[in-house]
Amino acid sequence: MHDLITPQGIIPKLKAGSKKQALHELAKRAADVTGQHERAIFDVLLERERLGTTGMGDGIAIPHGKMSSLDRVYGLFARLERPIAFDAIDDQPVDLMFLLLAPHQSGADHLKALARVSRTLRDADICEKLRGCESADAIYALLTQTEATQAA
Repeated sequence: MHDLITPQGIIPKLKAGSKKQALHELAKRAADVTGQHERAIFDVLLERERLGTTGMGDGIAIPHGKMSSLDRVYGLFARLERPIAFDAIDDQPVDLMFLLLAPHQSGADHLKALARVSRTLRDADICEKLRGCESADAIYALLTQTEATQAA
């Protein structure tokens, strides 16, 4: 995860009342992290959601998209203050979101990043700990430490 996410890419208490608002807030933060235009990121995320929800169930969503202007895969993580309706596959509200943005030409790197994030967030223990973390530093440490533990 070290190559995907930085401490600046962690939002420990995202305030959003809807899926669209959550995606907009993530796009705003992603613009700071990636140097891309907020509106362009938001549009990419909305376009992807039109293809099908990125709400994977159990309170988790992994919104993602590709942008030709990116130089690498970027990740952001947000824990929502309150769960929101997200059209998830299990119809449950979402409170954990991991945003992935990749270059158009990333191919396998984008899929590997999605698989890595999905594998991490399918772990119920990790999700429970993420829901209990209050600070960006604690969330970052958990996400990056978890991967090191899984690799060992």
